[in-house]
Amino acid sequence: MADAFYLPDPTDPNRFESTELTRGPWSPDAQHAGPPSALLGHVIERCEPRDGFQVGRVAVEILGPVPLAPLTVRAEVVRSGRSVELIEATLSAERGPVMRAVAWRLKLSEPPLDLPPEFLPSGTRPLPADAQPGTFPSNQRVGFHTGIEYRFSTGSFAAPGPAVCWIKLKYPIVAGTAPSPLERALAAADSGNGVSAVLDWSKYLFINTDLTVTLHRQPVGEWVCLDAVTHPQPHGIGLAESALFDETGPIGRSTQTLLIAPRG
Repeated sequence: MADAFYLPDPTDPNRFESTELTRGPWSPDAQHAGPPSALLGHVIERCEPRDGFQVGRVAVEILGPVPLAPLTVRAEVVRSGRSVELIEATLSAERGPVMRAVAWRLKLSEPPLDLPPEFLPSGTRPLPADAQPGTFPSNQRVGFHTGIEYRFSTGSFAAPGPAVCWIKLKYPIVAGTAPSPLERALAAADSGNGVSAVLDWSKYLFINTDLTVTLHRQPVGEWVCLDAVTHPQPHGIGLAESALFDETGPIGRSTQTLLIAPRG
């Protein structure tokens, strides 16, 4: 089995080979959206990097199934500024673009702002060492579910409803690199609708068309926690939202728009 989700092409810095660790739970030929979202983050961070700046938000649009195939990822700064800048990135397969992302990169305050402690985000969740391992209900022998570790503080894949779940990458997103905090957050956040599913997996589809991750602080350490809840509606449009944590406290939030429909 591969030891990374993507292998860089030695002849083209924008080209990446997808490994079987990117495979999603339903089709052997399509990727889970977590790894390509993290790959977009990988390229965004390397697009004209600036000292003293940090990505504060990434919004990913999922244009179609991402095939288990070579991918091309390109990023560019489309709005530059002294304090904020906008980056656009596109992930393409042979048939054309399959994902698109926009990211805001913001200048960090130096010196740091002198804020009263009560104004700062606070709170913790039970630590992963005290949580229970979870196994994703996939029909695939190898895929994203085998490339990460799940630990549930509350809820489980077998128990419908809200959940608090810790997620850790077992492998780097891109071979030869260490996963960045942004990559870890993007890879984990796309599981919000899965860990907090309220409908029967065998009877319903709940497909996210997008992923938006806002980080007021970069995660520290290997684990990212999703305090996740899914809100379905009878008309078939739903929302999954997650409060994001690391082991020291809150780091941000993520949302996913859901298409919900009966199977078959």
